[in-house]
Amino acid sequence: MKQKKIIETDIEKPTTETPLMKQYNVFKAKYPGALLLFRVGDFYETFGEDAIKASKILDIVLTKRHNGGGTKTELAGFPHHALETYLSKLVRAGERVAICDQLEDPKFSKGIVKRGVTEVVTPGVSFRDNTLEVKKNNYLAAVHITIEKCGIAFLDVSTGEFFTSQGDLNYIDKLVQSFNPAEILFCKKEKETFQNQFGDKHATFSLDEWVFQYEFAHEKLKNHFQTANLKGFGIDLLTFGITAAGAILQYLENNEHKFLRHISNISRLEADNYVWLDKFTIRNLELVFAQQEGGVPLIQILDQTVTPMGARLMKKWIVLPLKEKLLIDRRLEIVSFFVKKADVMEELLDHLDQIGDLERLISKVAALRINPREMQNLKRSLDHISPIKEIISKAANNQHLLRVIEQLNDCKLLIEKIGFELQEDPSVLISQGGIINIGVNEELDELKQIGETGKDFLLKLQQDEIQNTGITSLKVAFNRIHGYYLEVPNTHKSKVPTNWIRKQTLVGAERYITEELKVYEEKILNAEEKIFAIEQRLFNDLVLTTAEYVSPIQQNAQILGQLDCLLSFAKTAIKNKYVQPTIDDSHVIDLKDGRHPVIERLMSVGEEYIPNDIFLDNEEQQIMIITGPNMAGKSALLRQTALIVLMAQMGSFVPAKSAKIGIIDKVFTRVGASDNLSRGESTFMVEMTETASILNNLSDRSLVLMDEIGRGTSTYDGISIAWAIVEFLHNHPKSKAKTLFATHYHELNQLEEMLPRIRNYNVAVKELGNKVIFLRKLKKGGSEHSFGIHVAQMAGMPQNIVLRANNIMHHLEKDKINKNSKQKFQQIPQSGYQLQVFEAADPSMEIVKDLISKVDINSISPIEALLKLNEVVIALKK
Repeated sequence: MKQKKIIETDIEKPTTETPLMKQYNVFKAKYPGALLLFRVGDFYETFGEDAIKASKILDIVLTKRHNGGGTKTELAGFPHHALETYLSKLVRAGERVAICDQLEDPKFSKGIVKRGVTEVVTPGVSFRDNTLEVKKNNYLAAVHITIEKCGIAFLDVSTGEFFTSQGDLNYIDKLVQSFNPAEILFCKKEKETFQNQFGDKHATFSLDEWVFQYEFAHEKLKNHFQTANLKGFGIDLLTFGITAAGAILQYLENNEHKFLRHISNISRLEADNYVWLDKFTIRNLELVFAQQEGGVPLIQILDQTVTPMGARLMKKWIVLPLKEKLLIDRRLEIVSFFVKKADVMEELLDHLDQIGDLERLISKVAALRINPREMQNLKRSLDHISPIKEIISKAANNQHLLRVIEQLNDCKLLIEKIGFELQEDPSVLISQGGIINIGVNEELDELKQIGETGKDFLLKLQQDEIQNTGITSLKVAFNRIHGYYLEVPNTHKSKVPTNWIRKQTLVGAERYITEELKVYEEKILNAEEKIFAIEQRLFNDLVLTTAEYVSPIQQNAQILGQLDCLLSFAKTAIKNKYVQPTIDDSHVIDLKDGRHPVIERLMSVGEEYIPNDIFLDNEEQQIMIITGPNMAGKSALLRQTALIVLMAQMGSFVPAKSAKIGIIDKVFTRVGASDNLSRGESTFMVEMTETASILNNLSDRSLVLMDEIGRGTSTYDGISIAWAIVEFLHNHPKSKAKTLFATHYHELNQLEEMLPRIRNYNVAVKELGNKVIFLRKLKKGGSEHSFGIHVAQMAGMPQNIVLRANNIMHHLEKDKINKNSKQKFQQIPQSGYQLQVFEAADPSMEIVKDLISKVDINSISPIEALLKLNEVVIALKK
């Protein structure tokens, strides 16, 4: 980043605040907390603290200027045409930005130019492409926290999606983790509670207490949707959710977002409709984000979508798997159809690939923010709906798919209107002209004809004047300052007619205007102004007409997004050889040759993933205790089981030979270790917190994955805790949660003999001499060894440490039966403080040591030294 320099502008100090700064301060006070971009001529300027902040974020020069009364203020600005570039940087840095524009032409203003804030762009509220990610929703959330219950609402103003829900703080936290909002609103008086629960990882903004009043919010929503009540949306009983949703609408109003016709619906996020995935599980299973840099989340494997709507919907499907068998089966049937009809799938993908972001384009229409080129993109996208309907209608015998595409609206009248009125390749800005087609407006056509014949007129005028005056070097030209003129070199000044009017004197020439040219100039300039006014009016009318199609186009976008996701599942199934799972209402999970969907895609060419069977039910095998060494694949086995179940309930095919899955309603994971030192929590504390959350929220259809519970404390404490947890899961009076419990504590294998629904398994390894080969195959029975020292050796641990650890382990195993712990540790031989270059336990090193000890370094020749070195190399190779 360039180093900033503060440049002081040497201007005479005024004695009072300037009119410009007075105007600026009025707007700054009206939008506290927002960085104010203040339009001055061709620049957007920032002042004071805003300028300091902007200069750092945007890497622009910071200057100083006098601000009246002998004071100076910081100043930083950028050209107005670069707004999109700089605005996106400010918003991505978490800033709220108020854009203050000039509302009149400075040429015609008397005194200071009239200005006004036209938009406030925040991390969670924007229509601008540069501040949005194509494949990601940009949610604004509002959280309403009370002792009784909490409410939450999510709105993506760029697409019009609006959701609300309510529950306890843990449920709200889970939704925040799932939706990952770009900005969160909360009540000022709830600040401490909010920060304790959610931390500081989100961009936030606090609102006054009156905004979070139920009566106010309820009225706000009714007025927006123009309804007598909220029963039609199914949210009328969500008191706390309504309060949060009302706060969002008020925030939009505060930020000058007044045209919100595209926000035409609000949906209830019902916990009972989706598989419960707490925030730990979403993180541990790496569904949408990898925990480690360079990691690959599940969404990267499943998301083969080609439309922005599909990509955004895919993320929602992954974090909100279904629980209703009927809905899951419908998705699976459609995916199965596309898997069998690969040619139909490719035809549909060809059309979908050419469809733009319908959701965001129609939202811009509703907000009156769409430009001519975007309008043409909207029309081109709608062009593909009829072919998609036709392809499916001809090929499909799947009733669910046919019912889906029947809901698509061709929008033929709108397509015809846009095609007739709008030029094929219009400019982005209306002021640049070239927007409306010939034949749309007679007056516009006449005015355009003037412009098109202008060159011919000027050429004829020039030729006529050359002939009349005899000035062969005379030319007709135009510039923005002086308009049209006749330019005559000084050598021909004497030939200039007396009725010509001098307009400008140059070093080597004079510029003139004639009455005929003056009339033409007025005609042309008036034509340009009229063309701009007419094209602007016609385009605005086109936008208003298109706004009547907001609802059907939003529905089209949703259906095309669903179609795109199902095609993505089919494409992934064919590519990765997935199978269709069987979903039923039983309490059985039966996976044959299951594979990890992510790990298998990351394996080297020629390397095959070792599949495994998993069987869990509520009668015979509720809990599988899995032992085995580190690196054997226990964690991968746990994760792949959960991922297969979740993929199936999303409606996707799964990586297995066969999969029978009884509906799961909750998935809990306690996998991996992570300190939360910033909040004073150790690895063990985090582990126990997450485990407690699992045990307090069990159901009869839960799937529980626990990996190395208790390893964050002493061995005996860890074994005791793990043992008690397994007993609790087995003996729970209401919930027989299906559980995979991976552990190093071989003592837990005794539980199989004590509790009827527990079975021991281990991940097989093979010992060859001092080496261990990981077979990664699950087999019945417990494991007796952890092979930790072998893993340390494979990791590159220094040989002397490996040997010493092996020595200590043998002594501990010998003394295991000794009940006197003090005596046991006294029997371990002391290690020497001096680390030896050659360890006696290594035979090859003994040979080398013997060879070197016989060398007389005072008498050996260089050739003999090389020969001796060769002997050492040969000895080491043995």
